[in-house]
Amino acid sequence: MSKELSRRSLLKSVGLGGAALAAMGASSVASAKSADGVKWTDTYEVVVVGAGGAGMAAAVKAAQTGAKKIVVLEKLAFAGGNTLLSQGFINAADPVRQPKQGIKDSPENHMKQTLAAGDFRGDPERVRVLCENAYGAITWLESLGMKFKDNVIQIFGALYPRSHVPALPKGQGYGTVLAKAAKDLGVEVKTGMDVVEIIREGGFEGDVLGVQVKNSKGETRYIRATRAVVLAAGGFGANTYLRELHDPRVKGLGTDNLPSMSGQVAMAAVRVGGYLVGMDFIQSTPGAPAGKKMKLLLNFNVNGSIYVDKRGNRIVNEGERRDVIRDAVLGTPERYAYTVCDNENFMSYDEVNRKAIHEGEKINEAWSAPTIRELAEKMGVDPDGLEATIKRYNGFVDAKKDEDFNKTAVNLTKKIEKGPFWACYTGMTVHHTMGGLNTNTKAQCLDWTGAVIPRLYAAGEITGGIHGTNRVGGNAVLDCFVFGQIAGENAAKEAVKA
Repeated sequence: MSKELSRRSLLKSVGLGGAALAAMGASSVASAKSADGVKWTDTYEVVVVGAGGAGMAAAVKAAQTGAKKIVVLEKLAFAGGNTLLSQGFINAADPVRQPKQGIKDSPENHMKQTLAAGDFRGDPERVRVLCENAYGAITWLESLGMKFKDNVIQIFGALYPRSHVPALPKGQGYGTVLAKAAKDLGVEVKTGMDVVEIIREGGFEGDVLGVQVKNSKGETRYIRATRAVVLAAGGFGANTYLRELHDPRVKGLGTDNLPSMSGQVAMAAVRVGGYLVGMDFIQSTPGAPAGKKMKLLLNFNVNGSIYVDKRGNRIVNEGERRDVIRDAVLGTPERYAYTVCDNENFMSYDEVNRKAIHEGEKINEAWSAPTIRELAEKMGVDPDGLEATIKRYNGFVDAKKDEDFNKTAVNLTKKIEKGPFWACYTGMTVHHTMGGLNTNTKAQCLDWTGAVIPRLYAAGEITGGIHGTNRVGGNAVLDCFVFGQIAGENAAKEAVKA
């Protein structure tokens, strides 16, 4: 009797029929990719899937640890992944920058806030590793040439002023320094390489040996990893079916993810025994409302910007959790809101985001004006309502007490008073999927029993169980670089398999 038939017979013997088998993923059971008959096209020590922040960090760290032959396989025609598109903010309790700003913080504080923000659905052990290694990730990146600004801030959804700001806009700095480090260390980065299957010795048993790839020419290649495979292909935010299946509330929303963020590689891992956790936890952040063209942002620094509805009323504590802000925006009759700030706040943003706002002005999706009343008229918002809201908010700043939404005093130090004043549409767009492959503190992939799948690692948004129900702003880039390094180091330490 074949192994496959014996599995089916076992399921039937314990009362699980065809419907139950389908629910478990019958196609996955049937298509587990074993090494039988595979003819390897290329061989490396470490194979990394995905050239975003987590993947490139894993590759660089693997090389630094001693692996000699490393390849990064990227589906798209360019490296960088979602990290390249991100705003680039990264959280860490910083013993150098924060004390100079009078900010008291610690990895323990960071951990407690991260767990609470995710409704305690994140794995405490992995969250501890994330937060205790956060400042080490900053210094490691700096050792590669990454530059951060001198002051930390509290970005949208970060909950505390520990967000480090890259000197270069968005994720450009990470991409630049990691690409250079990879090249200097002899890491190969191959684009146009679509990983469709993971090869394991016995399908659901034994070591992971490599991957099956389709290149840009449509040719199938089998790439062997004599030490380990690291999965860092991102989440499933660009997969409309999956995201709406797991959270129907996001139906009709767009996404700011790259089209490669489909969940394909995670599902390939499931076909060799991987287990998915937290798939229902999907994060939306400010973006273009339905029918609008541009994703425009004026909300990065929560100290100095507010969200208002079409009546000019403030709708939420701007320093709240991202899911709370999402619900407030989508809870307006229009299912969108506006972000308003003054010129001082606007000028604190980098040139890329300022340029986007100027482009938004040309198509009436962003506005500026010398007075709040004129701004409201341009926005199509009630002028009396917006003027009253700004006056009331500035009074809260003077009093250091937000009587409407309890914004904390640390985020009530900046009035909206220096013109010209700025505003943009604020809708919601799918941004981050907190669900994915279950891993341990060593970044090893686990099966449904909690057992390690030998020689298979994962890092970044392809993993689940770290952020819980809601990801803290600034923790995603951190996740990439903490667990990317851990995955790369441990992959490089695996014994070479003959």
